[in-house]
Order: sequence, then C-alpha cells, then structure tokens
Amino acid sequence: MIQSSQWKCIFSLAVVFCFFMVTTSGYAQQDAQFTQYMYNGMYYNPAFAGKEGGFRFSALHRSQWANYSTSTGAGGAPTTQLITAQGSLDDKNIGYGLTIVNDQIGATGNLEINLQGAYHKKINRTTLSFGGYVGMFSSSLDYGELIVVNPEPNLPSAGTESSMNLNFGAGVLLDRGDYYVGLSSRHINQPEFDFGDGGISNPLLNHSYLMFGYRFRPIGQLRIEPSFLLKSVSLNNFSYDVSVIATHQNKISGGVAFRGDESVSLILGYSLLRDNSLVLGYSFDLVVSGLEAKSPTSHELMLRYRLVDVSKEVQRVIQRTPRFRF
Repeated sequence: MIQSSQWKCIFSLAVVFCFFMVTTSGYAQQDAQFTQYMYNGMYYNPAFAGKEGGFRFSALHRSQWANYSTSTGAGGAPTTQLITAQGSLDDKNIGYGLTIVNDQIGATGNLEINLQGAYHKKINRTTLSFGGYVGMFSSSLDYGELIVVNPEPNLPSAGTESSMNLNFGAGVLLDRGDYYVGLSSRHINQPEFDFGDGGISNPLLNHSYLMFGYRFRPIGQLRIEPSFLLKSVSLNNFSYDVSVIATHQNKISGGVAFRGDESVSLILGYSLLRDNSLVLGYSFDLVVSGLEAKSPTSHELMLRYRLVDVSKEVQRVIQRTPRFRF
C-alpha cells in the first residue's frame, strides 16, 4: 500500500504540474501521441526496456482525425505506426530494446529508429531502473503538398527534401509493484533539420514525460490500473492523458481515457491465445475540443506478443551396458 506521505508527495507534484499547465504556453508537441500509452512505456521512457523480462513485441497503427481534409479538399490526417521489441539479460539485470516510429502529418513525414538499454536494480520490493537510447531521426518535407499563403522566391514548388540527425534520450523509473513513477527526456540534443536549405532551421525540441500508474485488485481476478501521462515540450507547453483500465483474468480488458482539451477515449483489449501471450488492443477517440480544425474520431489498433519460454529441462537418461552403468 502507498503510505500517506507518498500520497501527499504525489498529490503535491500533481498540483504543481497542473499549475504549470494552466499558466504556461509555448511550443506545440512534435512527438507522436498514443491513446494506449500505458502499454507503450518504452516509447516514452527507455528505462522500461526489458523490465518485464523475456522477449516482447508490439505493433501499433494510429489513424488520427479519420477522414480529415484541408480547406482545399486535400488529405493530411496524421497516421502513425509504432513497432517495439525488447528483451532482457536476467542474470545481468540489463534490458534492451528497439523502437521504430513512422509518423506522417500532411506534407511532413518523420522516421525515428532508436536502440535502447536499461539497468534494473532491485531493492527489496522496489525496482529502480535507469535507461537511455541513441538513434536516428529522419524528417522529410514534400513541397508539392504545401499550401503557401505568401510564397518566397527561393521556396521550391515541388519535390521532397529529407534531413537526418542523431537523437538521444534518457529516463528513470521506480516500480514498487502496486505503483510506478517514471520520468524521461527525449531529443535531449534537439537535432535540427534544414531540408536542403542552410537558411532553414527546424529543430526537434526536447520533450519530457512524467508517467504514473497504480495497480490494485478489488476482487478476485479483476485488476484495475489507473494511469497518468504528463507531456511537456521544452518545459513551456504541457498536456496530459489520464486513463483507467480494468482487466479480468488477464484475458479481457476495457477502460476509458481523457486527453486534456482534446478527446475522450474507449480502450478495449482481448487475449487471442490460451496462454494470453498475444493481445489485441483497440482504442476509439472522440474529439470534444477544437472540432473546427479536426475530424471527430481517431482509431488505434495494436498487437502485443510475449514470447513464451518453451525451454524444457533435459533429463539425464541412464544407459546400461554389460560392464558399465552411467
């Protein structure tokens, strides 16, 4: 159980961050967003890599603001794919992982590939994890899809330009079993992309994340997990996601989520195999704010797979001969 002093600390942090969300403004978020964030902690924080042990894989596709079109009738709704793979060296308390993100938004496209590593230290019932990642971030711009209000003479009217740069991040995670708290920072080096024009500076700003989750079983095989994700861009712009997921017998799950000033969501999950190693997840977002610039619905489909340990202990067979027994 969480002690009263710990609850006070968590509540104080929540008050401080909510104050910042109300009183600050700044840059818009550049990272992809996911409604099923609670199952993709490794994307936000590399300290999650290999924490659960074994080999795990996931694939997710998000169609945001389905059927959205610009005022000219052209498309441009954001679509995102996320692939993750992770494993662990249990005898070394080391986890490792790979994340691949493909994010398309109108005339721009981003591809991010990161290698992750984490160290997990067990202290009584608590696991303290430290993680980092290094990777590549590629950004492309299709000039032919741009709608320019005041064209500049040197701005191309067609063609695609791409820029690539290194990308770094780090995170820390504390897991007590019944709750966890993680803090991470992505794009620490803030890479820049000029799209073939040295006069253009398009930086990928530093993004910070605070993730909190609580696990409890009110009755029998029913597990309930509320969670919270606070997102910040350069500590000037804040947004948040909050959700509650209920799972019965590790087989079927359902819950609701809310993204601040944007949408409410329904989240469903079902285990497709008898050993619960393959899970299908789906989320439906209903936009409740800013409908004049968005389509009202978003959809997210995800598959998660846990590789079952099929190793079997080899039993020694006694061989007998007329003279020897071994």
